[in-house]
Amino acid sequence: MKFYPEKLSIPDRRMQPFIDPDEIWKLINNVKPDPERVRAVIAKSLAKNRLTLEETAVLVNTTDAGLIEEIKAGARELKEKVYGNRIVLFAPLYVGNKCSNNCKYCGFRASNRNALRKTLSDQDLVREVEALEDNGQKRLILVYGEHKEYSAEYIAHTVKLVYGVKKGQGEIRRVNINAAPFDIEGFRTVGKSGIGTYQVFQETYHPEAYKWYHLGGKKADYEWRLTSLDRAQEAGIDDVGIGALFGLYDWRFEVLGLVRHTNHLEACYNVGPHTISFPRIKDAEMLDMDDRYMVSNDDFKKLVAILRLAVPYTGLILTAREDADVRREVLRYGVSQIDGGTKIELGSYSDIKNEQQNLNKEQFKIADERSLAEVIDELLSTGYLPSFCTSCYRMGRTGEHFMEFSVPGFIKRFCTPNAILTLSEYICDYAGPELAAKGWEAIEREVMGLEPSVAEATRSRIEKIKEGERDLYF
Repeated sequence: MKFYPEKLSIPDRRMQPFIDPDEIWKLINNVKPDPERVRAVIAKSLAKNRLTLEETAVLVNTTDAGLIEEIKAGARELKEKVYGNRIVLFAPLYVGNKCSNNCKYCGFRASNRNALRKTLSDQDLVREVEALEDNGQKRLILVYGEHKEYSAEYIAHTVKLVYGVKKGQGEIRRVNINAAPFDIEGFRTVGKSGIGTYQVFQETYHPEAYKWYHLGGKKADYEWRLTSLDRAQEAGIDDVGIGALFGLYDWRFEVLGLVRHTNHLEACYNVGPHTISFPRIKDAEMLDMDDRYMVSNDDFKKLVAILRLAVPYTGLILTAREDADVRREVLRYGVSQIDGGTKIELGSYSDIKNEQQNLNKEQFKIADERSLAEVIDELLSTGYLPSFCTSCYRMGRTGEHFMEFSVPGFIKRFCTPNAILTLSEYICDYAGPELAAKGWEAIEREVMGLEPSVAEATRSRIEKIKEGERDLYF
C-alpha cells in the first residue's frame, strides 16, 4: 500500500527535487554539538528512532575525540540491537561497461579510449554465474554501464537468465541491480523480472559539484537522477538503495544529503531506502579530480557510525573498494552487508579470455581481493554470523511490509535462524574441513541463543540440510 502525501496538509513532493544546499550548509555551519546534545541524540537513536536532519548535523559537527568514540560505541550497540551479529554477503557481477556518460571519476567514461568496451554474451553471463555458484554465492548485484544497449528489457532479460542458472547445489536467490535510472515504465519492466533492490547512487548531492563532475550523457541531468527512485516507487519497486561517492564533495554535506533522501522517500512513500552505500573514490583510468574532498580513514569510520545512528533500520553496505583492515574496523560501526570474493573485471569470475588483455576493463580498483571463503573465515573468527539469507524478499517482507517487521525489532526472529540455515548450506556444499568446523561451532553457539521453540525448529531444518534438502527458511 502506498502512502500519498496529498492526504496530509503538506504539498505532494513525489518526484520533485528535495535537496536544498543552503539548508544543509546552514546546519553544518550553525548546529553546535555540545556534549549534552550529542548524548541526547545518541540516546534517541538507541531507542530505535530515526534522526532528523538537524540531529544528524549534531553528530556530523562533533569533533571532540571522546564524543566521537561515544558515537561509535552507540553505533555498535544499535547495530547489535537491530541486526545482531549477522553480516549478509553478496557479490557484484559486471554485465557490461559500455557507457554514454562522461564522469570525471569513472573508468567507464565515454572519453576513455583505453577502455575495452564489452558486454557479456548470454553464454558468458551463464559461465560467470556458474563460477559464482561454485564458490557458494547466493546473492548478486548486476552492474551495467549507462548505455542505450542496457535497456529495461535487456536488464530484465539478464535477470531472468541469472535466476535460471543452476549448477550442482548452486543457485542465485536474489538479484539486485545497479544501473541507469529509467522512466516509470522502464522501472516497471525491470521490476517484473523479479529483482531485489534497485540501486541508483546520486554520487554527490551538491548540484554545482554534480555539474562539474558530469560532463555529458543523460547522467548530467541532476534532477532526473535525484528523483529516479521516486519513479521506481511509482512503478511498484519498493525496495531501493541509495548512495553517495565520498570524495567528490564535502563528506558532511553528503551524509546530510543521504539522510534528506531517506526523509523524502519516507515522507512520500512511507518507506525509506532498503540500503545505503558509501563508497570512497579509488584509482580509476583517467581519474580527473583533485584531492580536496578525499575522506580520511578516521572521517570514514565516523561517517559510517553516524549513518548507522541516523537510520537505524536501513542496511549499510561496505564494499571491497576498502582494504581488509578498514573493512574489519568499519564493520563494527553498523555495517550489515559486504561483498566477498569480489572481481570487477568483466568475465573475471570464470576467467573468460579476451583478445585485448592489456586494455583496461575495470571501473575502479578494488582493495580487498580475498576469496569468499577467506572473508567468511574472518567473520567467523571475529564473532560475526555470515548470512546469505534472501527470505524477506521471497516472503514479501520488503518495502512497507519490511518496515512493519523490522521497526519493532521482530525481524531478528527471522534473520538469525535464516542466517544459520544459509551458513549450514554453505558449510555442507563449499567449505573445507577447517572452515566447516569453525562454522558448525558458530552455528551451535547461535542456536543456543535462540528461543527454545525457534532453536528446535532451526535444528530440525539443519538436519534436513545435512540430508540434502536446500532453501529452507522461516
